[in-house]
Amino acid sequence: MATAKKSNNAARKARIEEMRRAEQARERRNRILTIGASVVVVAGLVAGAVVLVNSQSDKSDSASDAKGGSGDSGHFVTGSDGVRTWTGKLSRTHVTGTVNYPMHPPVGGNHNPVWLNCNGNVYPKAVKDENAVHALEHGAVWVTYTDKASKSDVDKLAAKVKQTPYSLMSPYANQTAPIELSAWGHQLSVTSADDPKVAKFFETYVQGKQTPEPGASCTGGTM
Repeated sequence: MATAKKSNNAARKARIEEMRRAEQARERRNRILTIGASVVVVAGLVAGAVVLVNSQSDKSDSASDAKGGSGDSGHFVTGSDGVRTWTGKLSRTHVTGTVNYPMHPPVGGNHNPVWLNCNGNVYPKAVKDENAVHALEHGAVWVTYTDKASKSDVDKLAAKVKQTPYSLMSPYANQTAPIELSAWGHQLSVTSADDPKVAKFFETYVQGKQTPEPGASCTGGTM
């Protein structure tokens, strides 16, 4: 009897120990599942936050584009040669519609997907800023003038432009000087076509180092 009792006790202890091990195993599995679920929840929250932020950013960008923002920031600094250089950001996003530029004529910023033909083109009427800025991105020099410029100066500048690939010319009412020469990020005001700074500006900025897209076409755009 004593032997049978000892055997039963041993078997009972073995079952208890087996049950304890099984319970510990279940606890370990539950902990792993809980941790895994927490990780998934946290990852989901983080991903949701990122999507929300990106969505808000996209909405903000869209709102900015809808308002016709140029995306530019900064200001002009005038050098000893009289050339004004834009210090800051000049955006290069293709947009449709009218863009509100911080300078006139504009020297960069968001612009129309189609460039203005700039293969020595002389336009008798005002052109759209958004297309002209795209031409500047291709390395063109844009000559603009008001009705205060003399006919003689306009004729001389037109002749210069017609002989110069990657240049264009058009009247522009909303500028302070009678004659302005513009390139991407750079601008020069003069009162005479005979000013030696004119030739220097062409030499420096037609397909110059400032060009964001050197060698890009100046034909096949819009007239």
